Amino acid sequence: MLGIGDYGAFCAAILIFLALPGPGTFALLTSTTKGGLRAGAAATLGVIFGDQVLLWLAVAGVAALLAANPLLFQAVQYLGAAYLAWIGLKLIFARSGSTAPIRIEPRQYARQAFLITLLNPKAIVFYMAFFPLFIDPAQHRGTVTFVAMAATIAFITAAYGLALCAFANAISAQVRAHRKLGQSLERLAGVFLVGFGIRLGTQ
Repeated sequence: MLGIGDYGAFCAAILIFLALPGPGTFALLTSTTKGGLRAGAAATLGVIFGDQVLLWLAVAGVAALLAANPLLFQAVQYLGAAYLAWIGLKLIFARSGSTAPIRIEPRQYARQAFLITLLNPKAIVFYMAFFPLFIDPAQHRGTVTFVAMAATIAFITAAYGLALCAFANAISAQVRAHRKLGQSLERLAGVFLVGFGIRLGTQ
């Protein structure tokens, strides 16, 4: 389809990649829990834009640049890891009743999710090495193929992200009714983000 080899497998691979627990997933869940469905939708938009930037940078040859310059790729790893750990620490050490570590404004959530996606080394590796496997050299149509891939990724990400946010929003009222439980979940999300930062910065 439009130069994409095995379109069904391509869609399934994208969905599996999204479903794997990672920084983006926790960004969507945290945004929805703290700011409601609107904030979750904004975070989903941020993830989509981050994905699109990475995809088109890969298309433009940035993937080859990173592969040829290990120090540059390592710098991206450290930058992404440090950002994730910083957000996680703010969630862990937030005081009860204090201002939220992340302001409850959809615009802010979109920016945070965008940065988390953009600076996630695993996402960069994905676009460097994975999606080219689904390009059919015999039927490749240049920009048309890349646009089709980008649109497919954006659509699947939007559907998955909004469904995840809707679920999180449905249970958020129960979480808010139990203040201590909400604080514990917030700190747990922070622990996961710090863990992702450490893992991505040391592997």
